[in-house]
Amino acid sequence: MHKAGFVNIVGNPNVGKSTLMNQLVGERISIATFKAQTTRHRIMGIVNDDDCQIVFSDTPGVLKPNYKMQEMMLAFSESALADADVLLYVTDVIESPEKNQDFLDKVKKMTIPVLLVINKIDESNQKLLGDIVEKWHGLLPNAEILPISAKNKFGVDMLMKRIKELLPDSPPYFDKDQLTDKPAKFFVSEIIREKILLYYDKEIPYSVEVVVERFKEDEKRIHINAVIYVERDSQKGIIIGHQGVALKKVSSEARKTLEKFFDKRVFLETFVKVDKDWRNSQRELDSFGYNPE
Repeated sequence: MHKAGFVNIVGNPNVGKSTLMNQLVGERISIATFKAQTTRHRIMGIVNDDDCQIVFSDTPGVLKPNYKMQEMMLAFSESALADADVLLYVTDVIESPEKNQDFLDKVKKMTIPVLLVINKIDESNQKLLGDIVEKWHGLLPNAEILPISAKNKFGVDMLMKRIKELLPDSPPYFDKDQLTDKPAKFFVSEIIREKILLYYDKEIPYSVEVVVERFKEDEKRIHINAVIYVERDSQKGIIIGHQGVALKKVSSEARKTLEKFFDKRVFLETFVKVDKDWRNSQRELDSFGYNPE
């Protein structure tokens, strides 16, 4: 009998959801950096075995929205509660369990299996972990609790085994050789955005959107033109840097990662444009793909 299902990963920002997703899928599908709000969309990664297909979905961290883009991100996370066969609620040993009570109340009402994953146990001790488990058991009494360390791959195999056991009997939803539901262009913009997150400080990365305007592939190489949108002229100056040095560095780092990702030579051109206040414009957010289905 073949099993298949949607396993959706939710939780607050910075608890390690993207790192866990990459461990479970075995490919670099979600960008995982140390800054909060790295994941802005729902990203699907697909794991295929002979007798099962698991469609993992990594969602933006749950947070109280301050502007329209974050409202759309919260909508992605809430839509993940609606269509899951198994829900992975990821927390860690650092954050306060009551951090987002509204969202927890929604999780509590769910009738599907909920696996509560306590990440980063390498940063804790037995006594502390016992207290955290007990607290979570009180908050989500129906959830099954699994302590792991995604970074060190501890407990990840056990988690995967449990997910497979909980999947419903079903034919596959996607082709068996498909890794994700996202097009190649999506990963190009995510990888460029990842480099911007690593290279620039403060508000800059959160004011940036990357749009791939050209993706042309031939036998030997891929030609990519990408536009980095910012909200203000001052941000454009910071992204480009003195004599273009900062932008060159980001483009060069992105190109190296893209060549690894696609296993091909990449020719990358980047441009910076100002699109004032795009994070609060519904029209712009729609054109950048922030509309949950």
